[in-house]
Amino acid sequence: MVTTLFLIRHGETEGSETKRYKGSLDVALSDKGIEQAGKAALFVQEYLKKTAPDRDKSYLRDIQKNTDRPDRPAGTAVLEAVYCSDLSRAIKSAEPIASLHGRKPIRVPELRERNFGIWEDMSFVEIRDQYPEEFNAWADNPLQFSPPGGESTLDLRDRVLPSFNHILDSHSGQCIAIVAHGGVNRVLLCHILGIPLENIFRIEQDYAAVNVIEFWDRYPVVKCMNHISYEDYNNG
Repeated sequence: MVTTLFLIRHGETEGSETKRYKGSLDVALSDKGIEQAGKAALFVQEYLKKTAPDRDKSYLRDIQKNTDRPDRPAGTAVLEAVYCSDLSRAIKSAEPIASLHGRKPIRVPELRERNFGIWEDMSFVEIRDQYPEEFNAWADNPLQFSPPGGESTLDLRDRVLPSFNHILDSHSGQCIAIVAHGGVNRVLLCHILGIPLENIFRIEQDYAAVNVIEFWDRYPVVKCMNHISYEDYNNG
């Protein structure tokens, strides 16, 4: 059975003109971020509309072991569920996506962004200047090192993946969305693509970026990555 996942990053946040590690801080969307989330919602809706007929082709029904459903007319597709982090920037980004499909976002604390401990709300330069030893340790081993009071990349992976797998298992053969954060999305995309976590920062995730992944009996095919529905490519 084909499960379609829309993996989405939240929109731009307030104060994003200065690059800071927001992490687990609850930062609100900016006005621009709200607009970006709305455009991402429209992209998801349009993508579903354009690709829905393919889900009902006879050869796909054979592979999917008959996916006819009485509550969904042939040639249509809707989001069965929209999950999000419990931080407000993810919730507010998920709301317009869910609303277009008559849903409400399901908040999942495990989808929160990585906790950067005492580095949260600090800039890259501030961290390097105020915590030089810790900064060097992080640069030498970004997977296992965690900022004081925070999580390592491996910690983040171990928190996120069980919840992610549970969501997929709960929606086999359906279309769903997950609205999360840059770090969370990168971890998930590395997992989906079989990419070592050492290469996590080779994957870009702009504000309100949409990734589309199809799972064919758990075999993933990435159809779209880091798509943004607006012209400004600057995250601030």
